[in-house]
Amino acid sequence: MRVMPTILLCTAIGFATAPCFAQSRDAEPATKGLNESVLKALPFSDRADFDDAKRGFIATLPDGVIAGPDGRPAWDTKPYAFLQNDAVPATVNPSLWRQAQLNAINGLFKVTERVYQVRGLDISNMTIIEGDSGLILIDPLLSNETAKAALELYLKDRPAKPVAAVIYTHSHADHFGGAKGVISENDARQGKVKVIAPDGFMEHAVAENIIAGNAMSRRAQYQFGSALPVGERAQVDTGLGKALARGTISLIPPNDLIKQSYETRIVDGVEIEFHLVPGSEAPSEMILYCPQFKLLNMAEDATHNMHNLYTIRGAEIRDGRLWSRYIGEAIARYGDKTDIVIAQHHWPMWGNERIVNFLKKQRDLYKFIHDQAVRLLNHGLTSTEIAEQLKLPPSLANDWASRGYYGTLSHNAKAVYQFYLGWYDANPADLNPLPRAEEAKKQVEYMGGADATIKRAREDFKAGQYRWVASVMSRVVFADPSNKEARDLGADALEQLGYQSEAATWRNAYLLGALELRSGVGPQRSSLANAELLKGVSIDLAFDFLGVRLNATKAEGKKIVINWTFTDLNETYVMNLENSALTHMSGKLSDSADASVTLTRAALDAITLKQRTFADSVAAGETSLSGNPLKLRELFGLLDEFSPGFEIVEPKKARAE
Repeated sequence: MRVMPTILLCTAIGFATAPCFAQSRDAEPATKGLNESVLKALPFSDRADFDDAKRGFIATLPDGVIAGPDGRPAWDTKPYAFLQNDAVPATVNPSLWRQAQLNAINGLFKVTERVYQVRGLDISNMTIIEGDSGLILIDPLLSNETAKAALELYLKDRPAKPVAAVIYTHSHADHFGGAKGVISENDARQGKVKVIAPDGFMEHAVAENIIAGNAMSRRAQYQFGSALPVGERAQVDTGLGKALARGTISLIPPNDLIKQSYETRIVDGVEIEFHLVPGSEAPSEMILYCPQFKLLNMAEDATHNMHNLYTIRGAEIRDGRLWSRYIGEAIARYGDKTDIVIAQHHWPMWGNERIVNFLKKQRDLYKFIHDQAVRLLNHGLTSTEIAEQLKLPPSLANDWASRGYYGTLSHNAKAVYQFYLGWYDANPADLNPLPRAEEAKKQVEYMGGADATIKRAREDFKAGQYRWVASVMSRVVFADPSNKEARDLGADALEQLGYQSEAATWRNAYLLGALELRSGVGPQRSSLANAELLKGVSIDLAFDFLGVRLNATKAEGKKIVINWTFTDLNETYVMNLENSALTHMSGKLSDSADASVTLTRAALDAITLKQRTFADSVAAGETSLSGNPLKLRELFGLLDEFSPGFEIVEPKKARAE
């Protein structure tokens, strides 16, 4: 049985180089013209961010490589050397090129006395505070390998001290996944090392990516460009950082939770005020203020780009109104006593006046998106109409930290619409449309057939109408996925859109779409869960995911009841299959169960990870079965296996029944 898909951020870039992207085309005249206009529209003479990003530099990795667990690098800065060129290629939006250059600045940096950051050696930052007797590490990156290398880089230039505490600012894997690279789970369990996190951390650290995890993992490849090579015509950045590390992800549970809106702790002699900001960038998140350093850590709520109210990999919509309010609270409480602001992505900023101005613009950015999208939806505009009409005011549009390198004004405005009104635009014609492939066949037929459609689309391509060409060629491909001419023209249009995109996430999505239209879906890694992260999943969530995998057609008319007893947890569950729905209840056992399973949580995890079968677990004495074991086998035979590489830019080859 396979209970868990890959946790989302396990998907990682392979650091391939541009030559393997040989089918790519150069920028078309319309793309060159658009990108040249960006150079004239934005304040590129403002180099303050570069000064901040380089300030306090101490050292970096000599060869720029961190070894991975499988012989391939977990991190490699060398493929991004092309970003050192200040001449912007026509195949990259100049604004994104600037952000990519900033994110390529890497190494160990001194922020202020006793505060350091390792940046550019994973998608996120590790912040290091020197306590009285040890080190306080904030957010140990995504992987054990990169976290270990980051700490070693620090220790080469600073006095050796043990790790006294690890702080997780929030529940996304790039902020906790490297924990075992810097501390041991045993030290945390015994309380030798404090592991501090916001309330609800463990639940949210894994839950977001479990139920819909297979789909999220696949879509994340598009968001982060994980299947793309690196280069001027391919992946250049993610907006928040260069890429995702390819190392081993771990999770050490916190032994100290922040539960009140504001809590002050003395951590190894350092006073830290924690402010919970749940439901902002993450469902479990907090920001930190260190009064002795006059330093404010905004976690991921105020970074040097517009963030996501909706992330295109798929997740719950974030409330821009609430996000803005939290930033406003930070300004009110800390604004007049902050000389340095840092975050767990990007670079710091110094100087109170600059910091307050930065925070105010971040506050107003998310409130603007929320309020103006709601204003327009109350005028009756649909989500696409709002996204097309909404423009930032000049005071925000000309602010580098408000630019859409990760989130975009377009998809964030649509997120606000969805937050309040959902997917339906109220036009009854859109209430029950045909499935995409079926609709596409009729559309192509109405347009005079594929040949006529492609002929007209080629003229539109020459005119630079890439959005339309990509859309109409998608219809031809969904009507006939074997039409190579449509696939190639659609890929060419997506590619130009990628070259034009200021958002790294959009660029990655467009270019991976183009690659898959030309070459198909590449090899996919297994979607089995990381064993470390699996420990954080509750039995309830694991059983809920079994229900998601139940094939209703196969289960029709069947009734099966299974008792579960976990001896190490002293927990019992009864699982019921009826009416093609799989439900369970904790604290109960059925007197009329078809079968009863007694096991430990570790035994369930081993079966989940396919390290053992049920039969192997029984033979090893780890699991015992009573009743009719064939009923258990029958139940698990009704569960779907999800393909980690399902098609996105063409119809699904395998139909889900």
